[in-house]
Amino acid sequence: MKKSMLALVIALAMLSGVKAQNLGSDYQTAIGVKVYPGALSFKTFTNDNTAIEGLAYFWSNGFRATGLYEIHGDIEGAEGLKWYVGPGAHLGFYNNNWKDKYPDRSSGIALGIDGVLGLDYKISGAPINISLDWQPSLNLIGYSYFEGGWGGLGIRYTL
Repeated sequence: MKKSMLALVIALAMLSGVKAQNLGSDYQTAIGVKVYPGALSFKTFTNDNTAIEGLAYFWSNGFRATGLYEIHGDIEGAEGLKWYVGPGAHLGFYNNNWKDKYPDRSSGIALGIDGVLGLDYKISGAPINISLDWQPSLNLIGYSYFEGGWGGLGIRYTL
């Protein structure tokens, strides 16, 4: 994860020199991290109220990639603050650490559906976006289970 974070910082430094910073209360694209369980996040708006977000999770049990389609709505009286909700899907690869912790579960591939419900805030005057969300998922292929504990705090640099 440390190498991924270093790569993200270098990429952000290069991008900041190429493109003007977004200092208003809206943004088009943002890249950063999401805390819990720990992911790289890329989010871009497809129009005024819809966005797609890609998440790449890395942890000791493997890797998981998630794609989300998010519908955003303004919160009246709170400039830069939006609610969002939407569907998504994930593909994960679990290693032997997973099997060692859970012997009744096989390591390998996991495929499933996700949902997301959250708040998104673009700080006016700074190229920073913060989000807080809940991302439940249902694993359908591989070990089948419902996971209600994903989501968390996202911090992204806006472009």
